[in-house]
Amino acid sequence: MDNVTETLASMIIIGICATLVMDVWGWLRQPLLGVAPPNYAMVGRWLLHMGHGQFRHTAIAASPAMPGEKATGWLAHYLTGLAFAGILLAIEGQSWIDQPSLAPALLVGIGTVAAPFLLMQPGMGAGIAACRMPDPNTARLQSLLTHAIFGIGLYLGGWVSHGMQG
Repeated sequence: MDNVTETLASMIIIGICATLVMDVWGWLRQPLLGVAPPNYAMVGRWLLHMGHGQFRHTAIAASPAMPGEKATGWLAHYLTGLAFAGILLAIEGQSWIDQPSLAPALLVGIGTVAAPFLLMQPGMGAGIAACRMPDPNTARLQSLLTHAIFGIGLYLGGWVSHGMQG
């Protein structure tokens, strides 16, 4: 396999693994912390409304439902995970895949919290860094924790990818 194909394959493996780890965490939050799992249908609704020129909502849940919003949301969730894995690999390169380490993966994972804080939450009506939520600090902490878990998933995905290359 050439380097580009190998890196692309690693990005896909790492991104899927990290997103799966994040999803497992999302489902465990309910019994452990009493926090409902993310509703990616709302992400799909937000994205599908963009196709009709609406980029900001007062409250995405109150916006009209869109056909295919659940599938669109889940697809966007996994594609975003792949893109974030690509960022890690663009920063760290093949040497990280050869010997995955936690710190870079965790830093990238935590850094990805900028996407919901600065794009998704404002666009969906929650404000920058959830400032319009009933308990913004709890929402921020949950986002930060979830993205740290994603970073751990990047690290685990790095080892899966490494094992598949060896």
